[in-house]
Amino acid sequence: MPSVLFVCLGNNICRSPMAEAVFRHVVNEMGLADEFPVIDSAGTAGYRVVRLSPQPPDPGRAATCRKNGVPRPAHPAQESHKAPLKPFDYNLLHGPRCIQPKGSKAVVKLFGDYDPKGDRIIRDPYYGGQDGFDRNFAQVSRCSRAFIESLGFGGH
Repeated sequence: MPSVLFVCLGNNICRSPMAEAVFRHVVNEMGLADEFPVIDSAGTAGYRVVRLSPQPPDPGRAATCRKNGVPRPAHPAQESHKAPLKPFDYNLLHGPRCIQPKGSKAVVKLFGDYDPKGDRIIRDPYYGGQDGFDRNFAQVSRCSRAFIESLGFGGH
């Protein structure tokens, strides 16, 4: 039963919570919720993480998930080294500048390595308007399904 952490460069308000929400949705659609008991997301820098009031996920991401019928994660922005203290089996990074959380023994890969279209970098939708969020949603949807299939869960 693999645990998965989605890691983006900094904010943890756009890319990684989008991937977390979409992945959780795909897992549930495929009837695999029991196979993936721990799914989370975090950023590697605290741009949007303030000690007293971490910011919620970006409204564009929330709207994109909502229009596609995907529930969004409830947690506010969090840094990867402060993510809940549980070991993850997979840290799926959104770009080459993302770093492995300290002390992690997880398998580390670019989430985009699973994109059937070959786009290895999960682009930051923050500055791309709604089109950026729509492209991000489509890419993390493709990557989610391909990652699950790579673990031998396809065909459910």
